[in-house]
Amino acid sequence: MPSIYAVKSTRFFLAVVLFALVMTVMTGCANLTGHEDMRVNVVGIEPLDSQGLELRFNVKLRLQNPNDTATGFDGISLDLTVNGQPFASGVSDQTGTVPRFGEMVVSVPVTIPAFSAARQVIAFANRTSSGDLPYVLRGRLAGGLFGGTRFTDQGTLPFPGLGP
Repeated sequence: MPSIYAVKSTRFFLAVVLFALVMTVMTGCANLTGHEDMRVNVVGIEPLDSQGLELRFNVKLRLQNPNDTATGFDGISLDLTVNGQPFASGVSDQTGTVPRFGEMVVSVPVTIPAFSAARQVIAFANRTSSGDLPYVLRGRLAGGLFGGTRFTDQGTLPFPGLGP
């Protein structure tokens, strides 16, 4: 007759395998629906009252849902990298629903720490040629069955040269 520990460990193993199987099937079904990523673009930046040595801005994002079902969210987080260096971050506890094949604009307050701003000023001062300044905006709309929707917006900003 098997010991009580062997029976408990077998049950635990079967529960873990069953959970993994269910999660795999649910992920597979989600991928079969043809769900496209949310499109997110920065549409405006407004200054906010700053505190101490930090700078604060209100970043307006346009969320576009290219899917045939509405997408709900209950929080937003952002991280902005400029010229390969971390620059600003922000969070908002906003909630909402982007309608199917629809769009909406949300605002997220972001903070630029003094050291990030100083690092970018030094990098700008050391540039001797004109060219574009690369940026990457990464974020997440929280909520949903699998924890939310991640998004990335990247591009370049025109940067005037300081050289001859």
